[in-house]
Amino acid sequence: MRVRFGPAGKPLSYKGKSEQVPIYLKQLELDAYEYQAVRSLRISKESATTLGKNARACDVLLSLHAPYAINLSSEKEKTIEASIERLVKAVEVASWMGAYLVVFHPGYYGKHSQDEALRLVINSLEKVIERMKENNIRNVYLGIETTGKLSQVGSLDEVVEVCETLDRVRPVIDFAHIHAREGGKLKDKNDFIKIVNILESRLGSKALNPLHIHFTEVEYGEKGEIRHHPLGSGYGPNFKELAKALIDLDIDAVIICESPLLEEDAIRMKRILKELLVSK
Repeated sequence: MRVRFGPAGKPLSYKGKSEQVPIYLKQLELDAYEYQAVRSLRISKESATTLGKNARACDVLLSLHAPYAINLSSEKEKTIEASIERLVKAVEVASWMGAYLVVFHPGYYGKHSQDEALRLVINSLEKVIERMKENNIRNVYLGIETTGKLSQVGSLDEVVEVCETLDRVRPVIDFAHIHAREGGKLKDKNDFIKIVNILESRLGSKALNPLHIHFTEVEYGEKGEIRHHPLGSGYGPNFKELAKALIDLDIDAVIICESPLLEEDAIRMKRILKELLVSK
């Protein structure tokens, strides 16, 4: 079992260049980093390559979060085409970095039925995967994320179905999003274990080698996610219960902290898991 921890984006306490982030994370004893390209993909190939070299030297596993402006199930063909292009570009940037995964939100239901929206997402991703093959990009996976709002494609079942259908797509399990989307269902370790068991039974070992996780405490309402909160805020889900589940399951995982405190809470999560392992 190996569990890596790191922030979603540059650490708040870090003021240097993006390509040097892995060096700083190593000093904090963190070993994962999700580069945030959620607004744009402006990093140069030179900077991305340097970031990757530093990550490998520091044993920091890289992933990249693609732009939020992706909607693979839009009612407008031009929006789908532009979304495909953004995702293809994100994959290219990830390949420069040596990132193993491009995380993305698939889209919205809009006026489509849930089945229709999911079919559009799968059809769009088939085109992205074909472009990846044409560009000879073989070491990057597409990471479809569970989403936190009821208007978004991205329930756990939808994410699993996409991964069952397409061989270059892996699940990204955002437990805060699942918690918010399903009205606060994640109460104890068994609730987390059930989700991992679903992934393993339907997708096999590829989903758990490693399991890519996003985590924060989250405020939610009747439409799903509202906002993220730091660990210990009083909102769920409880990271300690997830940590217990991972220990019981004995699986490898990458945990990306999306709390407002980023590296501080990533360090805290790592400490909670370590303390549970020691006391076991």
